Amino acid sequence: MRVDVVASPLRYRRAPLLLLVGLAIVPAVGVLFGQRWLDAEADRYDNSRAAVAELEGGGKSNPLDSSARSIAAAAQRAVLGTSLLDYRRMPEPVADVANANRLAENIEPLFGFVNQTSCFAVSVNGADVTTYLGDLPVVPASTLKLVVAAVAIEVLGPDYTFETTVRTPPVVDGVIDGDVFLVGGGDPVLTADDYPIENDSFPAFNTTSLDVLADAFVANGVERINGTVIGDGSRYDDEFVVEAWGDGVAFNDAGPYDALLVNDSRVRDRSGVQDDPNSAAARELARLLNNRGVRVNNGWASGQASTQAEVIGTVTSAPLGDIVHEMLVNSDNNTAEMLLKELGVADSGQGTRIAGLGVIDRTLAEWGIPLDGVRVLDGSGLHPQNTFTCQAMLQVLQRVRGSVVATGLPIAGETGTLRGEFLLSPLVGKLFAKTGTLSNPPVDEPPLASKALAGYVDADNGDILEFVLVLNDNEIADETYASLWQVFAERFDSYPAGPDTAELAPR
Repeated sequence: MRVDVVASPLRYRRAPLLLLVGLAIVPAVGVLFGQRWLDAEADRYDNSRAAVAELEGGGKSNPLDSSARSIAAAAQRAVLGTSLLDYRRMPEPVADVANANRLAENIEPLFGFVNQTSCFAVSVNGADVTTYLGDLPVVPASTLKLVVAAVAIEVLGPDYTFETTVRTPPVVDGVIDGDVFLVGGGDPVLTADDYPIENDSFPAFNTTSLDVLADAFVANGVERINGTVIGDGSRYDDEFVVEAWGDGVAFNDAGPYDALLVNDSRVRDRSGVQDDPNSAAARELARLLNNRGVRVNNGWASGQASTQAEVIGTVTSAPLGDIVHEMLVNSDNNTAEMLLKELGVADSGQGTRIAGLGVIDRTLAEWGIPLDGVRVLDGSGLHPQNTFTCQAMLQVLQRVRGSVVATGLPIAGETGTLRGEFLLSPLVGKLFAKTGTLSNPPVDEPPLASKALAGYVDADNGDILEFVLVLNDNEIADETYASLWQVFAERFDSYPAGPDTAELAPR
């Protein structure tokens, strides 16, 4: 015998459901009546204002006043005729979002032309728009100078200056019986006035005159030095170059440098850089002294200043903001490495690359920059094992937007490392960016060659676009990066492509 048990259908109580429906309807009805009440109150307020104005005018109406009131009333009705919850009550943020979305739509198809070892990121006014492999560690090349500049301005301040001094024993009857000392204070752009820097590919500017110190000897009545001119760069350690740089970089693209550096370690009428920047600087000062009729009996050398010698002359650099400008426009490798060591001096009294790198790591962490994939090993970006991410670099750009770092960048088609770039682009004069180039022989594994660009675009509507594009590959041909830069520039120039605030305003 089989017994089938059939459960009776479940029946739910209707009261809770009706209660929920009621709770949902009540606020909606309240908002509707509230909006109508606000409209009525606004009309009553306008009518009362018009009545008061007519009474104050002695009951005489002015046709112009009447016309103005009619226009104002029409505008008021347009605003009040727009729902409180309508997007037209917030035209600015809606336009921003629409423009950002359109920019992303224009750029993202280009990602198909960027390989899997490269990255890209863009934002507008600090708000992220789109990214391609933004968290991928890539070789940043000289765009790393942006980071050094940002941290240096943060830690040292834009008004920070460097002092170079000359110290001597007492001057007796125009004679110094002993050695004189040229003491470096970390100034990276100390230059003799007659050194032909105009022959350089990127001539230094905002420089500090070494001649001021030669003139100090004359002003103190010195006619003869019975000793040696000694260059003292002991503020920093004696690491004049970074050994891990690629082949042919040291003593060519950068270095030697120390806390005393004149003419980038070059001497007038001698070819190439000198091995010891301190001795080279002393030699240049001795030359300038001889030109002024001050005889130096025992030549020049490097060493450390005597504590018994007194300061007879000082020359002060331009403010750090100006020096950072020179570094970014010319991609000045020596300046970047010296600023790194100066950060170490300011933080711990240690003028070393390692001390400076510690300041950079700590500062980036304090700023909330994502450090996964970030590895900074020098200041110039010449180290082939430096890594950064496009997203981290973008956040640095967002932080320094509008600062002396941003305003100190090369300008497309006009200055520095960008003077020959974007010449046929609509962004000439509107794109400000740091370039980066690191060429290595073709390899199958990192370190890879790098071509990078990071900076800003001034949009026609006043917005600022921040962007980072880092190409890494075994080889990067000039036509490869140039064509890609050009296409990205055209897409940047399309911004803003969405509706403007006037189109979105209440109707």
